[in-house]
Amino acid sequence: MKKDQLILAIETSCDETAVAIIRNGNEIVANVVSSQIDSHKRFGGVVPEIASRHHVEQITIVIEEALQQGNVTFEDIDAIAVTEGPGLVGALLIGVNAAKALAFAHQKPLVGVHHIAGHIYANQLIKPMAFPLLALVVSGGHTELVYMESHGEFKVIGETRDDAAGEAYDKVARTLNLPYPGGPHIDRLAHEGKPLIDLPRAWLEEGSYDFSFSGLKSAVINTVHNAKQKGEEIDPQTLAASFQASVIDVLVTKTKRAVKEYNVKQLLLAGGVAANKGLRAALEDAFSDNADVELVIPPLSLCTDNAAMIGAAASVLFNKGKRATMSLNANPGLDLEV
Repeated sequence: MKKDQLILAIETSCDETAVAIIRNGNEIVANVVSSQIDSHKRFGGVVPEIASRHHVEQITIVIEEALQQGNVTFEDIDAIAVTEGPGLVGALLIGVNAAKALAFAHQKPLVGVHHIAGHIYANQLIKPMAFPLLALVVSGGHTELVYMESHGEFKVIGETRDDAAGEAYDKVARTLNLPYPGGPHIDRLAHEGKPLIDLPRAWLEEGSYDFSFSGLKSAVINTVHNAKQKGEEIDPQTLAASFQASVIDVLVTKTKRAVKEYNVKQLLLAGGVAANKGLRAALEDAFSDNADVELVIPPLSLCTDNAAMIGAAASVLFNKGKRATMSLNANPGLDLEV
């Protein structure tokens, strides 16, 4: 009988210290996430130095907890995987150095993983990938449409030219004096209101799959400021619903067009904003009558940063014979297509 493959994966690209153990690239044996939201909430966003300090404090604790949760030892582990980029350089360094130390101490192969590849491969933990496929990646730092013809091959056909969708959500939330992280609060308010305010949608030039949300963000901020100058009150639910309707309209419309043009079998949703109930519902509605395309949406626990997704992506690289050396370093600008 073929031995099961076990990969221990580490993710520290931003403000979650996460460690997971993945069996055969598609089964979660252990998945531990230590969140820092409470530490960053009072600052209204992630403070890189504080994030790094928390990673240093938590990394060994989370590694030990994952091993206990999975009831495995390092003797059972086949490889150590880690997010090498993109992300906050200081935060990435903690994970990379922890992974290198483990790989060296236990004489295990080392695998470096792209953070966005991880988000895409979170879907493999739900069901097998069917190629060719399209992934809509929507997070705090990224908004991309990624085309894949086979495992580990990524072609970015559309990306944000300015603010990512998640970034726009957080900035609009700040304008409405909502606590960090703002995305879930905007989503909640949007479901309580109606999109009655006419806000712009950036379609860009004809045929483009790129995204732009800075104009929309500015329009929301101007709407709030203009109302204040006139002594008027803007209903937060109405504004949130109008903002979210604009974001979702652009995301879903461009995704539908790309799915048709590239004739894909599967559409994967990925990234932190994939937890947005409005976006999930809009995609389900848009593809409910399309029998040719399977829509895959991960559970909320696999949308936000976690190490299980890194382990799933690492399994593909490991099986292809990809290995990192001890010169592996944090790479905050790592390219997905390399």
